Amino acid sequence: MKKLNRLSAVVILMIISVGLMAQEQTLDPITITSSLSEKRSSETGRNITIVRGEDIAKLPVHSLDELLKYIPGVEVQSRGPQGAQSDISMRGGTYQQVLVILDGLRLNDPNTGHFSAYIPVTPAQIDRIEVLKGASAAIYGSDAVGGVINIITRSFNAGAQKSNTVVQAQVAAGEYNLVNTNIGGYLSRGKLSADAGFLSNHSTGVQQRGIRGYFHNTAASVGLNYKLNDYWNISARTTYDNRDFAAQNFYTTSAFDTASEVVSSWWHQLQVSFEKNKSSLSLNAGYKTLDDEYSFSRSSIANQNTSKLFQSLLLYQQELSNTTSLISGLNYQHRVIQSNDRGNHSLNIAAPFVSLSQQLGAYFNLLPSVRVEFIGNNHPELLPQLNASLHINSWQLRASGGRTIRDADFTERYNNYGKKMVPKGQSVGNPGLVPEVSWSYEAGFDWFYQSALRVSSTFFQRFHSRLIDWVSTPYANMPRQENLDATGSYALAKNIAEVNTTGLETDLQYIGIIGDQQKLVVNTGLVWLYSKSSEANPSFYISSHARFLSNFNIQYELGNAALSFTGIYKSRRPQQAPGINAFVSKDYFLLNGRASYGFVKQRLSVFAQVDNIFDRSYSDLLGAIMPGRWLQGGVSFRLSK
Repeated sequence: MKKLNRLSAVVILMIISVGLMAQEQTLDPITITSSLSEKRSSETGRNITIVRGEDIAKLPVHSLDELLKYIPGVEVQSRGPQGAQSDISMRGGTYQQVLVILDGLRLNDPNTGHFSAYIPVTPAQIDRIEVLKGASAAIYGSDAVGGVINIITRSFNAGAQKSNTVVQAQVAAGEYNLVNTNIGGYLSRGKLSADAGFLSNHSTGVQQRGIRGYFHNTAASVGLNYKLNDYWNISARTTYDNRDFAAQNFYTTSAFDTASEVVSSWWHQLQVSFEKNKSSLSLNAGYKTLDDEYSFSRSSIANQNTSKLFQSLLLYQQELSNTTSLISGLNYQHRVIQSNDRGNHSLNIAAPFVSLSQQLGAYFNLLPSVRVEFIGNNHPELLPQLNASLHINSWQLRASGGRTIRDADFTERYNNYGKKMVPKGQSVGNPGLVPEVSWSYEAGFDWFYQSALRVSSTFFQRFHSRLIDWVSTPYANMPRQENLDATGSYALAKNIAEVNTTGLETDLQYIGIIGDQQKLVVNTGLVWLYSKSSEANPSFYISSHARFLSNFNIQYELGNAALSFTGIYKSRRPQQAPGINAFVSKDYFLLNGRASYGFVKQRLSVFAQVDNIFDRSYSDLLGAIMPGRWLQGGVSFRLSK
């Protein structure tokens, strides 16, 4: 019966799977993520998925990390529902190896990659999300190992907006005392454009092991753009994000874990740009502060961490001819942590880079790039990359190769170093870590059929050395033992000698307009992965990624009625923790659905939604139990003109 269920799930996915929504009614959209300049996706040499912000509200998702979970090739390992906490992985990497960008600047926190999915903008403010699969360190630097997720907001991309006024609102309620509020919009008048949004998800009744869980997540954001004259433009953004949630067994498998956590952050960004004729110059600066308070239990002393990130990006672009353009830049980062657990530390990073875009003939595009990364006192790291594409008629052949690095974050270096005694089973940092390095290669094709169908397939390999991950280590082998239990084992952050990953991903997207009343959007993403490590004891996050993954979404519209589904099937290494009766199953199939009906020219809609329709018991990470079937409903409003 289990084999039949798994086969049925795979068949369903192959027939109706979807990665994410229709993309501007074109299957070859404009993108900037792969090269920092506007190009058709088929000219970049990369596999890129683009998601329109206006389509997010149509799906049964509550937060942006839930949205990412259903994009082909992206694996989101959720610890809690509706934005409590999630880890993002791409192409078999760890959660630290995906770079998240907001309007050109990195969101990844210096403290830990567990906060990378805290994206502090609302769907109504998003112009589009571009997901680049695979390495891109030559352009973006450290962390761009498995891929890049670039969120582009309406105000920072005001010149490309088709509507001068957008208003979007949704209120929902459901089981477990659930209340969701999502309000936002965009307004453009003359030289001034602005977006604003408020997103709030609350629940006080999710059952956990022996306790009632909860989450109270709120984000608010305002962005402005002012066109000073024909050449100069200035943009600014301020956001606040707060997550207050029960975190039982989010980080440990201890039976005494009744943890809670509060993570709050501010994000400030300012961009000044100049463009004239065939030249452009921009300076983009950002400042992020994040406060994290984690309590293992009511009787324990809370870990209190404050991380800060100041960054700037100077970017110059020059079109040398109709077939040649040059991009160069300088990136600077200052990372700081102040912690009663990890201590007080800082790190400076500087990186110049240059990239050339060259069209050779009518069909061939070549994009060589190189970056030099200076990380603290480490020796400089050279990061070259070469992308190539050949586009003839309905076919695109593409290939890419490059070198990437990732430096350890403050948690990997110093976690639990400030405590008098660390209980066994917890994670312990390692100040001796050095940056991990890898070489990545990929080759693939895209096939377009008219304007309705695109099929993409990519074979990729990544060869890692000194990869940083957590490895179960007995007390006798711990490099520092002063505050440890001599009878226990710990999860130690280590540089693993070698990890090699091989994979094959295939995406399919279909957009069908059936007369004036019907529309069908179907996409699919299938990924097969295999990782081999030189570590005899498998490291935690490398061994936890899916061996087979398919994300999906369907949208069907018939007149005023609409139906959408999101879901996922994954097969991975099973795990168990008998002490807390926790397990990670070999595989699971998750399906969510939403039905809506529109009134008043479809500006006003009522909807019903069911998460986890089949009431599947599952966990993405050992001990972090996800909710079962969850019923909810609400009202939404949208105005665009």
